[in-house]
Amino acid sequence: MSAASPSPALSRLIAGCADAVAAVRAGRSLDEALAVIDPAIRPGVQALTFHVLRQLGAATALRQRLAPKRPPAWVDALVCSALALLWPAGGPPYAPHTLVDQAVAAARSRAAAAAGFVNAVLRRFLRDQDELVAEALRSPVARFNHPRWWIDRLRDDWPAQWAGLLDAANQRPPMTLRVNRRRADAADYLRRLEAVGRTGVRLDAEAFGGQAVVLDAPCPVDALPGFADGDVSVQDAAAQRAGPLLLGAGQRGLAPGARVLDACAAPGGKAAQLLELADLDLLALDSDAARLERVRQTLARLHLQAEVALGDAGRPAGWWDGRPFDAILLDAPCSGSGVERRHPDIRWLRRAADLPRLAETQTRLLEALWPLLAPGGRLLFATCSIFRAEGQDHVDVFLQRHGAQGACLDPASPGHLLPLPDNPADADGPSGDGFFYAMFLKT
Repeated sequence: MSAASPSPALSRLIAGCADAVAAVRAGRSLDEALAVIDPAIRPGVQALTFHVLRQLGAATALRQRLAPKRPPAWVDALVCSALALLWPAGGPPYAPHTLVDQAVAAARSRAAAAAGFVNAVLRRFLRDQDELVAEALRSPVARFNHPRWWIDRLRDDWPAQWAGLLDAANQRPPMTLRVNRRRADAADYLRRLEAVGRTGVRLDAEAFGGQAVVLDAPCPVDALPGFADGDVSVQDAAAQRAGPLLLGAGQRGLAPGARVLDACAAPGGKAAQLLELADLDLLALDSDAARLERVRQTLARLHLQAEVALGDAGRPAGWWDGRPFDAILLDAPCSGSGVERRHPDIRWLRRAADLPRLAETQTRLLEALWPLLAPGGRLLFATCSIFRAEGQDHVDVFLQRHGAQGACLDPASPGHLLPLPDNPADADGPSGDGFFYAMFLKT
């Protein structure tokens, strides 16, 4: 996006952005909202919408000050999108008067009667910007661009880090690759990247399996050498900890041919990493048929073999053949609070009431899968969450319930990994996504 000369389609992009924001406010995911956008403008709409969702708390506070009576949903989404794009933090993506002009054009094309209202609100913001911004920032929701319940939860969970976590969530995440060890070496792949004018760094720590590469600048996957041939995948550094943790090393490592369950496998990244790193008898299970197809596609692109099955991990009677597993990966459904840099709609979709429900699901899955683990086996419980209710709280309860029957926590368990540069638990890598890992051993 250029601040010097607007794209002729900018009004269309802003209108599409308003569509997406209105859909998220109505409870639909951003992926769903973007899927119905004209493919010709979808990338531009996505870029604008990401920007808007990261400033939506501030934009909503401004609209409430400028127009206390809420306009119709789409017009409100349009005004808030334009205000978010005009918000001074980080620099507006286009010249302010260009944004106003194009937002008004978007209104004329879709809600002509509201064009004057949109014009008046946005021009008043430009006129009184300093005063309006200062007033909006008195609200924590505007200051941190998160719902109030989310802010309060992080303050309770992480008293020393909560503000940094909220600020970090509005930064663009790094693009991290996982090089397929069966087809390429990370160092060689870096040279292939250089040959096409792209650069990055390898993460040498064993925690990432030695195949993680962080790009200096993101790019479309079709610009990655060998992506279509299965040489490389996109996977955050924090997620790449799963494979090495579950597999172990040396005498503590899983034997070749070990029977492994990936209990909530879609879209298949962690199952693929396990198969890239070791020869395993792996069952990839998921309860969603459409998402399970993505697992099959992922494995096919990477030239990997696994049994893929449809089933609810919490109800083994419907799919388990009675043979115990040597290792189980439970990447449980969760709030996604650790990956909101990549999915800025999450904060606006989640509700405080979701956490107890999700925690109950996580407990149900843990309890159902633990009996399927062979003596001497290991179960890696993971969530892409930074809320303690979806992490450490489970460890305490699970060990109280099963400790007397031979369950213990592997000391190598990282626990909560926070998406902060100075997080000691993540000090050997970049600021990856927020994650939680606990390895339970069955003696």
